[in-house]
Amino acid sequence: MVIPIHDENPLRRRPIVTWSLIAVNIAVFLAEPSTVTHLGSHTAETVRQACHEAAFFDQHAAIPRELIHNHVLGAHHHSFDTSLGTVDCPDITEHGKIPFLSVLEAMFLHASWAHLLGNMLYLLIFGNNVEDRMGRVPFLGFYVLCGYVAAYGFALGNQDSTVAILGASGAIAGVLGAYLVVFPGARVTSILVVIPVRLPAWVVLGGWFLLQWAYLGGSGDAAGAGVAYLAHVYGFLAGAFIALLLRRYLTTVRTHDPWHRVVHGGYPGR
Repeated sequence: MVIPIHDENPLRRRPIVTWSLIAVNIAVFLAEPSTVTHLGSHTAETVRQACHEAAFFDQHAAIPRELIHNHVLGAHHHSFDTSLGTVDCPDITEHGKIPFLSVLEAMFLHASWAHLLGNMLYLLIFGNNVEDRMGRVPFLGFYVLCGYVAAYGFALGNQDSTVAILGASGAIAGVLGAYLVVFPGARVTSILVVIPVRLPAWVVLGGWFLLQWAYLGGSGDAAGAGVAYLAHVYGFLAGAFIALLLRRYLTTVRTHDPWHRVVHGGYPGR
């Protein structure tokens, strides 16, 4: 398992959009209903919280079947296994939900601290350089577009699924794909087992993509694995494709200005 912790890739300016996305994701997570990790020996209050959380995600997260048909399902039913047996939640009816917009909402929802922090680590390390090359407003549009491709790509592969999908990982996968295209040789300090190593980005991100692809063979859906690996694949491919289309611009647009000399070749005259 390779976990990136830092890249050696200097910036021209502050990554305001990347930082803002991280801040919004954290703020939304803190505003979500409390996440319940297990119900094996918990109280009726814990079950109530779990039902409330399920209702919240049904209302605000993306559901593949709704995306495919552009129609809200209506009533949802959830049940949880507890130490006292199976407990049924009251049926949930969605109000005013628009499936297309639920994809945007889902990009800022996370199911746990581990889910959130893992996504934000990748966005912090790789998003700043992609934003630097694309520009702030284009990067924001790119990020959202990759999130939509990831969500609808997953929905196409799981058309009958009524399991809510959520998280920024589809959009961030697009960022990783773009980073791989634009900065394949950038050095990324990563933790390999417990040892820090410096690896080229193509090894770190290429390996990440191959891992997502491999997982598709056994558990590519949210219901079976808890992780929407297919969404990661679609997001990554979308980001890489867009970066390839813009590669000439992304790799040459700033090579003649003073900032390029500062970050790549030192100050003039040095």
